[in-house]
Amino acid sequence: MMRTGLLQGRVAVITGSTRGLGLAIAQAYAREGAAVVVASRSAVAVEETVSSLEAEGAQAIGRLCDVGELSQVEALAAHALEAFGHLAVWVNNAGVSAPYGPTIHITPKEIDQVMRTNMLGVYYGSLVALRYFLPEGRGKLINVLGRGARQPVPFQNAYAASKAWNRSFTLALAREYRETGVGIFAFSPGLVDTDLLRKVEVVAGYEERLKPLKTVMRMWANPPEVPAHKALWLASSATDGRTGLDIRVLGTAGMVGGVLREGWRRLMRRPAAPIELSVTSVPAAISLPIAQGGRRG
Repeated sequence: MMRTGLLQGRVAVITGSTRGLGLAIAQAYAREGAAVVVASRSAVAVEETVSSLEAEGAQAIGRLCDVGELSQVEALAAHALEAFGHLAVWVNNAGVSAPYGPTIHITPKEIDQVMRTNMLGVYYGSLVALRYFLPEGRGKLINVLGRGARQPVPFQNAYAASKAWNRSFTLALAREYRETGVGIFAFSPGLVDTDLLRKVEVVAGYEERLKPLKTVMRMWANPPEVPAHKALWLASSATDGRTGLDIRVLGTAGMVGGVLREGWRRLMRRPAAPIELSVTSVPAAISLPIAQGGRRG
């Protein structure tokens, strides 16, 4: 693994880092010389990811961690400190989504899992990281947002609401500790082409609503390496002395550009790039009329 040194000598913890965006961030950090600490809820995935990073010449360790449990997040930090002696970067990336569909049609258990992982996970990760960073007067805390951080998203209410909470929480945290030397950043990676996007559960009766997803992906989805590069910039010395940044990978220009590219493809009658999606229907939690087109509910 070629290292150019932007993060040489730094230690970075990335939650939810055995696949998708988290893995891409771990790989980007490792290429720049960081020692990386990976974590997920699968011990097998952690072991395989550490092995693959080490095979590329990286310093890497990992630990099983459910970020919705404070004791496990504390153990993750202790594992990193025991191995490397210090921390420089903490990325709260772990996230899950509930099935696509109206909120009350989804089981409370599934909503609870989203809130525990996406909200409590960010809180616990921030708490544990700042316990170390604040006395040191340095460090970078990066909280990953997602769709819904800036506006409501019907039929993805739990995920979207959790990301809105994360943004508010992170930016308030940055204001509270802005004179400490610690960088606290909100990071919106945009639409990322990962399993979270390609493997979708949907409440039975709402499958038709997912038909535009392939078009949306063609217009706006980036491979994980694109937002990972921005996450690398956030972790680097380029943001030293800064805090409260609210970074978006997919801005207005990118959205307009995606629409124009798709429009041009259709105008020229060029074939669409194939996109494989796995859509699994799940039963509704309660029996209610299907709100097709938002007309009934």
